[in-house]
Amino acid sequence: MRCAWQPAAAGGRPPLLAALHLAACGGSASSAVSGSAASSEAASSEAASSEAAQELSTTDALRIAGLKGPTTMGLVNLLSMEADGTAAMDYDLQLYGAADEIVPLLMKGELDMAAIPANLAATLYQKTNGGIQAVAVNTLGVLYVVEQGDTVQSMADLKGRTILSTGKGTTPEYVLRYLLNANGIDPDKDVTIEYYSEATEVTAQMATTEDAIAVLPQPYVTAAGLQDETLRVALNLTEEWNKVADTQLITGVTVVRKEYAEEHPDVVAAFLTDYAKSVEAANTDLDGTAALCEEQGVVAKAAIAKKAMPNCNIVCLTGDELKADASAYLQVLFDADPAAVGGALPGDDFYWTAE
Repeated sequence: MRCAWQPAAAGGRPPLLAALHLAACGGSASSAVSGSAASSEAASSEAASSEAAQELSTTDALRIAGLKGPTTMGLVNLLSMEADGTAAMDYDLQLYGAADEIVPLLMKGELDMAAIPANLAATLYQKTNGGIQAVAVNTLGVLYVVEQGDTVQSMADLKGRTILSTGKGTTPEYVLRYLLNANGIDPDKDVTIEYYSEATEVTAQMATTEDAIAVLPQPYVTAAGLQDETLRVALNLTEEWNKVADTQLITGVTVVRKEYAEEHPDVVAAFLTDYAKSVEAANTDLDGTAALCEEQGVVAKAAIAKKAMPNCNIVCLTGDELKADASAYLQVLFDADPAAVGGALPGDDFYWTAE
């Protein structure tokens, strides 16, 4: 199923303060009574929500990690929901620059959930003997080929070139290699791919490299373009993927430790409800989400996040839709290189579903 969206809570004064303010300013008795009734109803609703939260199987904050960039953009509104009392639980959102920083923390049980590249999730499933489960697809295709010039019009034009990229061992590497092979280009012989640990390093390198070509994800494509007006988006790799594959191009999934999910299935379900609201806000409240992205360090500047978000394909796909899309994508990667998904495709227990 696709996570169901629910309207975000309205901002402004708490209802009770609003009613008191109205009375103090000379509002009519009927208005004050009406405001008071609304306030009581809201208070009852908040009490019910609070009681529901207290009934969860744990009151500990959910420890969830994300990477700088699009896979965490859908998470940041959890923090504003927590602040305004509309979240089902407390959230401990931790941000990291590279996926290999998250992996040991997840495996040691120092994290409960994480938003990571889809193929890495499958690999961790193998390494932990099924100890990692996917709960949602969080981001679809976000990769682009950019250049300082006008030399690349198709995948064929990459032959013989040096390509700067992030994400060795994760989505960018395997998507690029798959697309090169699908277009008759040997990624080990016909091109030179130089990998960097973070997208910011790629953009810095591009600034000092003549005729540079790079594979970058959003929002770094937007950031680089704002810094260098000569930079051109040459290829949208989601479009290139769609030309040669019958599956969705998936960038990231949100995973949970199986042990945690078995102990707290109600918390996982409540998280997905909150997560759906957070993702909806990311796609509709660009200003608010962009401000949170800058505040939390997900993106350097709110202006960059706001401009990039419409191109980041932020989603919350769960249940049958998660399984259908992710399994088809992982099959494509497996067929191209089994090592990309840890040597074998994950079993059905890789996909978390509510009991």
